[in-house]
Amino acid sequence: MAVLTEELSRSGNPSSLHGSGRRARRVVEDAREALAAAARAHPSEVIFTSGGTEADNLGVKGLYWARRDADPNRTKILVPGIEHHAVQDTVEWLERHEGADVVWLPVDASGTISLEALRSELEADAALEQPRIALVTVMWANNEVGTIQPIADVVKLAHAHGVPVHSDAVQAFGSVPVDFAASGLDSMAVSGHKIGGPVGVGALLLGRSVKLTPVLHGGGQERDVRSGTLDTAGIAAFAAAAASAVEHLPQESARIAGLRERLIDGVSRVASEAQLRGPGDPENTGKRLPGNAHFTFPGCEGDSLLFLLDAAGVESSTGSACTAGVPRPSHVLLAMGLAEDTARGAQRFTLGHTSTEADVDALLTALPEAYSRAKQAGMAGHASSIQTAGTR
Repeated sequence: MAVLTEELSRSGNPSSLHGSGRRARRVVEDAREALAAAARAHPSEVIFTSGGTEADNLGVKGLYWARRDADPNRTKILVPGIEHHAVQDTVEWLERHEGADVVWLPVDASGTISLEALRSELEADAALEQPRIALVTVMWANNEVGTIQPIADVVKLAHAHGVPVHSDAVQAFGSVPVDFAASGLDSMAVSGHKIGGPVGVGALLLGRSVKLTPVLHGGGQERDVRSGTLDTAGIAAFAAAAASAVEHLPQESARIAGLRERLIDGVSRVASEAQLRGPGDPENTGKRLPGNAHFTFPGCEGDSLLFLLDAAGVESSTGSACTAGVPRPSHVLLAMGLAEDTARGAQRFTLGHTSTEADVDALLTALPEAYSRAKQAGMAGHASSIQTAGTR
């Protein structure tokens, strides 16, 4: 907040050559170095964007177009069925409008990608006279159930066949150790709002030798990959948040994971029918995001439980906030093999740097009555009558 308000009080376009512009450029470049250090990347690999969604679009579309332009046969995309809509909808758009052939890779009951399925697809493609795979895209950690994916293994398999890999690391960055250089990824999306930075700023980490076709065209900013006047204040605040998050990551990860386990144990006591979804990780070994606790509550609509908890002062989610207001079962849970009625009872509780034991206690106090009332309301029909700004 201090960095943001300080920069908002100043003027200067970082692309301008006058004094104010040069001052703004110095702020941007200092922020680029700080963010690169936090993500273990080279400063030249940081491409600033308006957020994670733009970074995912740029990474996926840019890699696809560049690969297809170099070889028209490269039109196949391998992607798990649990991706955030920023990736899932981008891939589906490429399928409808740009001739992409999408292969949806399976995941197991905990939401972990099948490496065997990935290996099989890559080896079968490599055996063709004209290989067709353009790219692989796998999120670092799932935003709904918290599953951390084996990114290093994914990259190793893909790179053995010369296939680039993009990763949506928005949920992981600042919550678990993220090392862009060590991962071997070709591109990776991160966002400011997940780590205490402002909404509306993010970055694509892009390897220095990776060819990428721009989505936006204009002034040639950001290596001519992402044109547009840079948001100096937002970028500076994003970098400040990233540096702070990474500095305190080990102790905060342990503290938040402890709260998560307390929450999971408490929910199992006060709502014994609830089922934890995603991998168990009581020792915080890196299988699950430290602050994620995702349950399905049988016999009720997730929306009903959400609103009843909200009325009691507890804010939770039924899935991705980017699709809030659209009453439908989670595609993540369906991909994990859950039935639709089960998936509709989803509730995600997320803990962060402001969370305390009192917050967990507040949830456990409010949950029994809220769940009881939600079950009394029952399950809605498949055609929901709920009207929101997103469904009108």
